[in-house]
Amino acid sequence: MLSGVFFQELDLPVPDVNLGVGSAGHAEQVRSMTAGLRAALRSLCPCLVLAYGDTNSTLAAALAAAGEGLPLVHVEAGLRSRNRRMPEEVNRIVTDHLSDLCLAPTPSAVANLAREGLSSRTEHAGDIMLDACLSARERAGRRGPEEHGLRGGEYRLATVHRAENTDLASRLSGILAGLEGLDTPVILPLHPRTRDALGRAQLKLPPNVTPVPPAGYLSMVSLAAHARTVLTDSGGLQKEAFFLGVPCVTLREETEWPETLAGGWNRLAGSDPEAIRAAASAPVPDRVPDLAPFGNGRAAERIARALECMV
Repeated sequence: MLSGVFFQELDLPVPDVNLGVGSAGHAEQVRSMTAGLRAALRSLCPCLVLAYGDTNSTLAAALAAAGEGLPLVHVEAGLRSRNRRMPEEVNRIVTDHLSDLCLAPTPSAVANLAREGLSSRTEHAGDIMLDACLSARERAGRRGPEEHGLRGGEYRLATVHRAENTDLASRLSGILAGLEGLDTPVILPLHPRTRDALGRAQLKLPPNVTPVPPAGYLSMVSLAAHARTVLTDSGGLQKEAFFLGVPCVTLREETEWPETLAGGWNRLAGSDPEAIRAAASAPVPDRVPDLAPFGNGRAAERIARALECMV
């Protein structure tokens, strides 16, 4: 459902190849995707492979490109949470070290790659998610709150999906207790993993938390833009909150986006209920977020120029 919404809302063409790989464990997903991608690469004969982000499909693309002897470019390279219990951290490290060109979104990502001996393969391109968020903000308008009968500033937006928070009942329970203590309604687009985890742990959502189906990109940007606070364990959403000038509480002990912590716009609270409530109730910072480390919203152009130099 969501993949179809994203293609439509972001004006992306229908894929030429759909691997049809659904939900599975990390190893099984990567195995299936790598096999499917290698077959596709042999058929298509591309001049290079472009991999985005830090998902399982990113790692599969890197392994497939290496297996087929094709140049690999990694967009959003150099991010480090320094928590290798996160599959995303392993995915991004392996992909960076297999890449022929690492396109880093921020100066701190450039520095991370330099510390790992990858300076000669690194270019600071800016963050393509800033391009997308700035483009979507005007198109999204107030559609998100209106879809759920909400008024701006009178609710908080939460998402919880990472394995470290859903697989441990103690962490999930702590997060729910933190949300329960908030003085506003909380909108929770419910990830299937989280829904299943609630059932396994026999946990119930607090009365002030309203679960809603996973939202498309424009709806999520709109919900975030008009929320009083965003509470999330998502790397992308904490960054989008920063771009939109909305305070964020990260439900983890670390972040791969340290720039968002500047000025108090993002606060790390983990799964501790008191820390979550304190961070969510903190005053709004008195200075606007500094977006300069993420570029100027034209990262796509720099990426295109970098690719032209490789072919």
